[in-house]
Amino acid sequence: MALDSVLYNEIIAAFTVDTEHLREAAANFRQDMRLGLAGSPDSSLRMLPSYLGLPTGEERGSYLALDFGGTNVRVLLYRLEGNGTYKMLSHVAKPLKVDGVYDFVGADATGEEMFDFLAGLVDEAVAGDHETPYLLGHTFSFPSRQTNINDARLIIWTKEFAARGVEGEVVNDLLRAALVRQGLSNVTPNSVINDTVAVLLSAAYINGDTKIGAIYATGHNTCYLEPHTGMAEPPMIINMESGGFQKISPNRFDVALDAASEKKGEQRLEKMVAGRYLGELFGLAMAELLGEKGHTYHFTSVDLSRMLADVGEDAQLAATIVEAVTGKILPVEDAVRIRELARAIVVRSIRLIAATFVGTLWQITGAGEICPQHIAVDGSVYEKMPLVQEEMRRAFSELLGEDAAKVDTMLACGGSGLGAAIAAAMTERG
Repeated sequence: MALDSVLYNEIIAAFTVDTEHLREAAANFRQDMRLGLAGSPDSSLRMLPSYLGLPTGEERGSYLALDFGGTNVRVLLYRLEGNGTYKMLSHVAKPLKVDGVYDFVGADATGEEMFDFLAGLVDEAVAGDHETPYLLGHTFSFPSRQTNINDARLIIWTKEFAARGVEGEVVNDLLRAALVRQGLSNVTPNSVINDTVAVLLSAAYINGDTKIGAIYATGHNTCYLEPHTGMAEPPMIINMESGGFQKISPNRFDVALDAASEKKGEQRLEKMVAGRYLGELFGLAMAELLGEKGHTYHFTSVDLSRMLADVGEDAQLAATIVEAVTGKILPVEDAVRIRELARAIVVRSIRLIAATFVGTLWQITGAGEICPQHIAVDGSVYEKMPLVQEEMRRAFSELLGEDAAKVDTMLACGGSGLGAAIAAAMTERG
């Protein structure tokens, strides 16, 4: 079957963000940052204080890190050696749930059982050492209300977690009690941070000219060092929860995806850019092109990545993937078009995220000049999706002109562990 050319071109246009709209998105993002810092309810950015600035790169000592962002939990022991260098001394990782063996995630589990399991991992990481004093930094990637660096109270479980007795509680208090039960009164949790903040801390420790950190993976979020106004005095890292940014125009596929989502009306930017949703958007557009509007075809961001990695003239891999999911056989001309649809969806994602980075740069810079700096990004989409680097640079050039040469993005792998250890060191210093 041949695809309708008029409909195809209209769908491509719906996923295209031109320079004017890119600039508008960046300006609206910066405006929401300013409103959020001022405490205005008109901002769609949460602008959560982290109670930390940036590391100096000279932090030294041995520190524990608990990386708790999903069902796979890690405990690491780092030795920070100054000059932006470090060594990982030990690493323990285990899932919180093993089918048929144990489950500390479900509603039948208690918070006490869950945190006792975590304390056991800490015991493994220190090889049963119950004497040496250790400070522990905790990357806790669930919605929390925080009033200081060590006081994060879980608002609500996400990611299918349901253990009882944790919501509404201060997570480090639960951890501290479990450590005592484990005989680890020598281990003191002294800081709690978000995974995006951890990415920025780890990158800034190694590369000093880094003031923005982001996750570009299944989900999306950005944080930055706020130098100017509002709640952030002295300069403090602000976790924007930027996936919730609302002031961008969704197309009809975004609207349909949101209507079918778990939390309708929330996380507008994330649903337009994050890995969890790119394949879904492609599936919705694909169904309409096939004359099956309203049908749901389940593609993934990995499918799109594979299509774009195949640069052959006949787009054979795109045709193969589409046939596997939809059962439809595409002629070469249509396979090439479908690959271009995947490209349009991915490029829109990259450009919208680039616009939020530029809005953040404008906020950091104020009335001054943009200084040379890195933007640290962790996540599978950033690391593995074709086109990210070149399209990010192109968007920066459109919005920043000659200043674009002063800014680059860099991969910051594994930052959630190292960042927690750095947070523990900074909290001790503070």
